[in-house]
Parts: sequence; structure tokens; C-alpha cells
Amino acid sequence: MPAVSKGDGMRGLAVFISDIRNCKSKEAEIKRINKELANIRSKFKGDKALDGYSKKKYVCKLLFIFLLGHDIDFGHMEAVNLLSSNKYTEKQIGYLFISVLVNSNSELIRLINNAIKNDLASRNPTFMCLALHCIANVGSREMAEAFAGEIPRILVAGDTMDSVKQSAALCLLRLYKTSPDLVLMGEWTSRVVHLLNDQHMGVVTAAISLITCLSQKNPDEFKTCVSLAVSRLSRIVSSASTDLQDYTYYFVPAPWLSCKLLRLLQCYPPPEDGAVKGRLVECLETILNKAQEPPKSKKVQHSNAKNAILFEAISLIIHYDSEPNLLVRACNQLGQFLQHRETNLRYLALESMCTLASSEFSHEAVKTHIETVINALKTERDVSVRQRAADLLYAMCDRSNAKQIVAEMLSYLETADYSIREEMVLKVAILAEKYAVDYSWYVDTILNLIRIAGDYVSEEVWYRVIQIVINRDDVQGYAAKTVFEALQAPACHENMVKVGGYILGEFGNLIAGDPRSSPLIQFNLLHSKFHLCSVPTRALLLSAYIKFINLFPETKPTIQEVLRSDSQIRNSDVELQQRAVEYLKLSSIASTDVLATVLEEMPPFPERESSILAKLKKKKGPGAVSVSELEDGKREGGELNGGGERVTDASAIAASNASTPSPSADLLGLRSAAPVGSAAPSAGSLLVDVFSEAGPVAPSSGVTDDNFLSDLEPATEPSDTLLVEAPTESDSTPSSSSLGSEDPAPPLPESDELLNKFVCKNNGVLFENQLLQIGIKSEYRQNLGRMYLFYGNKTSVQFVSFTTALNVQTKPVEPLVEGGAQVQQVINIECLSDFIEAPLLNIKFRYGGALQNITLKLPVTINKFFQPTEMASQDFFQRWKQLSLPQQEAQKIFKANNAMDTEVLKAKLLGLGTALLENVDPNPENFVCAGVIQTKAQQVGCLLRLEPNAQAQMYRLTLRSSKDTVSKRLCELLAQQF
Repeated sequence: MPAVSKGDGMRGLAVFISDIRNCKSKEAEIKRINKELANIRSKFKGDKALDGYSKKKYVCKLLFIFLLGHDIDFGHMEAVNLLSSNKYTEKQIGYLFISVLVNSNSELIRLINNAIKNDLASRNPTFMCLALHCIANVGSREMAEAFAGEIPRILVAGDTMDSVKQSAALCLLRLYKTSPDLVLMGEWTSRVVHLLNDQHMGVVTAAISLITCLSQKNPDEFKTCVSLAVSRLSRIVSSASTDLQDYTYYFVPAPWLSCKLLRLLQCYPPPEDGAVKGRLVECLETILNKAQEPPKSKKVQHSNAKNAILFEAISLIIHYDSEPNLLVRACNQLGQFLQHRETNLRYLALESMCTLASSEFSHEAVKTHIETVINALKTERDVSVRQRAADLLYAMCDRSNAKQIVAEMLSYLETADYSIREEMVLKVAILAEKYAVDYSWYVDTILNLIRIAGDYVSEEVWYRVIQIVINRDDVQGYAAKTVFEALQAPACHENMVKVGGYILGEFGNLIAGDPRSSPLIQFNLLHSKFHLCSVPTRALLLSAYIKFINLFPETKPTIQEVLRSDSQIRNSDVELQQRAVEYLKLSSIASTDVLATVLEEMPPFPERESSILAKLKKKKGPGAVSVSELEDGKREGGELNGGGERVTDASAIAASNASTPSPSADLLGLRSAAPVGSAAPSAGSLLVDVFSEAGPVAPSSGVTDDNFLSDLEPATEPSDTLLVEAPTESDSTPSSSSLGSEDPAPPLPESDELLNKFVCKNNGVLFENQLLQIGIKSEYRQNLGRMYLFYGNKTSVQFVSFTTALNVQTKPVEPLVEGGAQVQQVINIECLSDFIEAPLLNIKFRYGGALQNITLKLPVTINKFFQPTEMASQDFFQRWKQLSLPQQEAQKIFKANNAMDTEVLKAKLLGLGTALLENVDPNPENFVCAGVIQTKAQQVGCLLRLEPNAQAQMYRLTLRSSKDTVSKRLCELLAQQF
């Protein structure tokens, strides 16, 4: 940009500014400004024509006055006249005045646009930059209409200077953000994408901001940018700091550009091209390696730039969620930051690890840092860091560490900041519910929660305690004894009184045999709290009293006397007065049988979706969550309603769907929990809510803990159940959809590869393109299973006529999927006999009028129905010899596809569903497994032996089973996993 010469200095402006600064009062300042405005107005209206310097000086004064907060209603025309000057300083002041003061509805816009067009056509780079800056600063729709077609041409023209390209890219970005419908790239798309290969790093930096924004709205058009972005990133990451001297910031090459490239790649799924993906993985590994190197400078700018790239790379690794080694390394790197002296780094590490905890590959690695996180919760000074530590504990919790984490969170609650107590209470309640195997522990935890933070315990929480106690006979006596003891405390929270009144009114008879908790003592204990409680709690206690009369006839005179007292029968509150009168009359005139019928024990509550999850979601807000949170709940894949055997069976699909619109694009996890009252069940929860807004529903008959499908069935309506065996010619085609006669598309070429991803895991992203994301969460028990399909709309445009079809009968999902929303489909699965082919899933919808037709293979494979079987070494080899017929054995020798990591191999074999037998094979390097595949027709025993050869990078896999088709199929599936 041209330097301003001495002759361009405006002495009059400097004197005016000095006068303003020397004013002693506001009145003096206004007086001086009014005097100057009068002088400028007279100059502009005078007969004598002003030269360019004078115009520039007076326009500058007007601009300064405006910036002081005074209105300016003249001088605009003079500023427009400055645009036609050939002097840089005059043109600059004209554009500056227009950018700040001219309204987009001004009558002068046409004149301004003409001046801008002249400057853009002038080929003078300085004037072109000034014009582009003005367009970007004003950013009005009129300017977008006038220049949206011209700016892309300037951007990609071969003779445009680099500085102009930078300004053009950022100007186009501004117009696209204000008027996206007017900025149509069309023919310029590929040329804009190829700016990523530009030699000038400044052009690349500006262009990538534009491409990132365009990719978010039109991902298909710009998908070619992925390979170019990876190539550019590779060059930067592998370069020495001296190679990019002009763009090296404190020994870190091009940190801003690196961050932008990594952010652009997060707009797309992992590259399909193996070479591109390999190069990208190398880049990410290099970034993680550089994070371990000693710093090249002690200055904070160096560490900030280095860490910015590292955190963006970790975000990309989490987004892909497909590289176990990178995920574990990212977790270990973040673990080092947990004890860093810099507070911001600790905060960011905790935040990133929250997302990593929900990945199936890195969950165990995150758990290794539990002690550090607990220490952070106790000792951190910054409340925001403590809150992130609590979030991470919540995310890393599973059945193995639930009691420890819940205990620590309860301990922290006693001193927690008031701003986060309500959220902490909800999280403790959810964790206690989700991972409780021992119901008495759950009751103790919630009562302790009420004692510690009763003011923050919402109705949803204590409702759930009541529900589980009523639904579980084995915990009723313990609950009655525990609340009786809790109520004896001198200071007792009102929520504790509510729980105590309800439980003792229902089950007080179970502890009445102990003289220390006789009926009269129970009543006197409850009544001692009566006068300290609010009206709703008093009403509940009156109901408990009438229940006492039914349970303990000997308390009748005492309770009737209380009901008859003036404080009750003449109470000023209508509700209390009515209850007292009706209960007194009922106890007086009703026979014992009638009383027993009217006041019989509450029946078990029907099942509903958790309202505590919905409340936590509301508390956290509707913010979108990264896709990796889809993995939430993976570690409990085979355990249901408080624990159970891992599932072991497969083949037929019993289809029953519940479509659940969701307000965000999050596919799973707490922030996309179904709304209260939704029909979708809360799989994996110990409790289900009966207090949602939809009202009570009659419980299903014959529902027991052992009846897996019934136990999980949505309470709102029965589902269709169809049992089919391995597909035959007549049912191999998905049923027709509502989109008319359009035939389902053939399975995608990558459908087998997508299926293989789920052989050793139950949860994850099945399919993703620029429009749609399909997530899966599944669980199995014996020959039954349940699968949740989540269809997420990644665009801002509505999907119309949305249908799905399986090669079995299913209920339709919601036909409309709003932009950024998701629908859920639930499929019940029953394995009738062993099978080979996976069911086909066909999805059809209209996006922008165009029909989308996608067919995938549903990841239901025979190994999903494995029952792990523990065996001693002698038993294993005895059974191995028994399965010695040639048709019973399948063997394959193959080259390793991934690094031979012992821990990864163990995790995959366990994910297969078999039991991993230790100290069985004479060679400690080998792995042996055993399991039984359970189908409705028969049980098929399977033995597995995996022999790795690290030197040759080869495996020999041998499978023996009592059925030849099972051996062959399992061998085919497993050979793809290692």
C-alpha cells in the first residue's frame, strides 16, 4: 500500500482534534463541534469549488465527529466525489467514509457502485483492494447483486495480483454470509478449489476461509478440496521452520493456515482414496509427534501456535473416529495436558477428552486418567475447569467405575459452586440409574443426593426413586428402613420428607415388626415434619396417613384425631381441607374390605423414556454435539436394565420402529436424548420414566426382567413383530416405499466395508455423506437383539418423503426430517437360524427436489449372537479334537492389514463376542477364544485360534464349530478385522 507523503498531512484536522481533546467540559466540546460543522457546511455550499485535499480534510473531520458519537447528515456526496480521485489518500478517505457512514438504503448506492466498478476494472491493484474492502464492509444486498458475479472472476483470473486475490476471497466470503442465494459459484467452483495449490500462502489462507464456508452449505460441489487440503497440509507439516520463513510464527510453520486446513477437513468424512487417507494419517501422526518434542522457544506465542494445531488435529481425529491408534495417542497427549500449569490447556484437554470418552476405541485410554480428573475436580481454582472435570467424569463412567465416580461427585457436591449444582445432581442421578446393578446402592445414592443437595434435586429425580422402589419387590423393605432412618435427622430436607412419606405409606408395614419402627413411631416421625413442609408435601403426607389406616388399623384413632383437628378440616388451603375431610369420612364409614380396595398398594409403573435425560439436555441447551458422541453407551453394549449377560444369537429381524424427531444433529448421547414422552425407549437404563407429560399407560402384561424384547418395548403401543430366517429369493428385495415405483438402489459398493466395521463393535456411524448420517446403537442378549438407527440430516434443508425399507416389514419413520434434525428407528432382532447375508436397508428421500436412493447392508452378523464360554486348557483342546471333521474347520492365512498391537487384537476378539481364554495355548503369542452362537433353532459351539507372526506380518486364523457354514462365515468376517 502506498506510503503517505509529508504533503498529505492534514494540519487543519490535527488542530481540530487537539481542540477537542483540550475541551474542559462536554458543553465546550459540543460548542467546538457545532462551530466546525457550520464551517464545513459553508465550505461545501460555497461558490468556490474545493480541491481534493480540502474535500479530504473536511470529510475526515466529519468522520472524526461521527466517531465521537454525533450524527452526521451531510458530506456524503463529497465523499462519493473523492472516489473518482486518482490520488490514493483521497480515494482511501472516500471509501472509509462510505464504509462507516453510508446506509445500504442510501440513494447514493448507485453512484458508489459505479465508482467501485470503475476501480475494479482499472487493474490498479491498490484501487481494486480499496473497492473490495468497501464492498465487504458495507456488505449490502444491493452490492451483492451488483458484484457477486464479478468478484469470482477477479479471484480466479491469472493476471490478478496476490494481494487482490486475498481481498477478493474475503470479500466474496462476506457477501456469501450476508446473501448466500446471490453468490453462485457455478463454473468458478473448481478454479476456486484449486486456489489451495496457489504458491502464495496468503492467497491460500484467504481462499480456505471461503472454501470452508462454501463446503458447509454445498459439500458435494467442493469435495475435491479434500485431497488438495491434505496435500497442502502435508507440505506444511513436513516442512522445516526455515522453509516458510514469511509464514513461520515463533518456529511454527503457518499455524493459522494449518488450523484452517484441519477445520476444512472436518466438514467431510474420512477420504475414500487410500493414498490420500494414508497421507492424512501421516500428517496427524507428525503433528502428534511434534507435540512430544521439546519446545524451540520459551515464549508463550510458540506454545500457543503449536497447541492450536494440536487441538485442531485432535478434533479431526475425533471427527473421523476410525483410527484407534490415533485416538489412543490423542488421549495420551491430552492426558499430559491435564497436569499442565496453564489453566487454558487443562480446560481444553478436559473438554476434548469428554468427546474422546464416547469413542469405542479410546474410552479405555480415557479411563486411565480418572485419578487426575478427580484431583482436578477437588483442587482446581477455576470453576469452569472444575465443571469440565465433572463433565469428563460423567463421560468416562461405565459399570466398572460407576461407584467410584458417583462417590467422588457426591463428595464434590458438598462444596460445589451453586451455579453447577443442579447439573451435577442430574448427572449423579443419571449415572446411579444407568449403571446400578445393586438397587439398594441406587436408593442409598439418591437419598444421599437429597441429603447433600436437596434444594437442587428436581421432582424428576425423586420420582424415579419412587418408581424403582414400587417396581422392585426386593428393594422395598430396604428402602422403607433407609428412609425411616433418614427422617430421624433433626434437619431433614423437604424432598426427603416426600420420598419418606410415599415409601412409608406404601411399604411401612415391611419394617413395622421392629419395635424401633412400629406403626405409631412411623406416623409420629412423619407428622413431626408436617408443619415445616409446603402445601404439596402436606397433601402427600395426608395421603400417607390414610394409607397408614389401611396398613395399621391400630393407628386409626390417632390419625383420625389429626384429620379432625381444626388445622386440617378448616385449613385455608382448599386442597388440604378437601383431603382431610374426604380421608376422615372414608376412614369412618368404609368397611375394612372397601378401605383395602381403595387404598391398595400402587401397581408397578409402565415404562417410559427418561425425563431426567431430557431435563439435563434442556439444562445444557440444544447445542450440537460432535458425531463421535454416537459411541456413547458402547461399553454397555450387551448389558441391560442393571446388568445382564452379553447377548449371544442371530438372524431374523423382528421389526418395530419408533421414529423420534430430535432438535439437533447429534445422533446419540445425552444432548440428543429423546424428548419427554417420546416413544423411543431408553435402552441400557435401570429405570424408565412414568412421570412424563404423556400420562399413565397400562402396563404390558407378562413383562419380566427375563423377557428381553417385552422389557424394552415402548410402552405407548405394541409393535409388529415378524420373524424371518436367512433371506430367500422371495424376500431379498426391500419392501416398496412411499416414493412410488422407484426401485431400491443396489447396495453401495462400500456396503461390505461398512458392514465389516461393525463385526467387532455395536455402535458407531454406519454411513455418512454430505447430506445424511446414519448412526447405529445396538445390543444383544442370547438370540434376541435391539438396534437403534439414527438418521441425521446434516444440511439446513428439509428432507421430504423420507422412507426406509428393510427386507422385512417395518413401520414407517417420520416422512419429514428437518434440517439439522434426526429421526430414530428401533428394530427388534431375533435369530432363528444361522445365516450369511446381512439384511438390506433402503433409504429414500427428496433433497432439493432430487431423489436420493441409498441401499446399505444392516450390520447384523452371526457373531452378534455369541455367548462367551470360559474353558480350561484341557477342556479346550479336548473339544478342539472333537471338532476334527474337515467340514467343521475353516482356516485362513492372511497378511496383517493393521499394526500387530496385542491390546488392539484382544479388544477386537472381545468385541467379537467370544470369551478370550488366557494361559490355554502353549504359545503365549497365540490367542484362543470360545463361545456358543445361540439361535432359536439350535446352539452352535465355536472355538477360535489366532496365530500372529510378527516377523512375517501374517496371521493364521483357525475356526472350528459344530456347523460348517458358521465356521466359514466367521472366518470370512474375522479375516477382515486384523
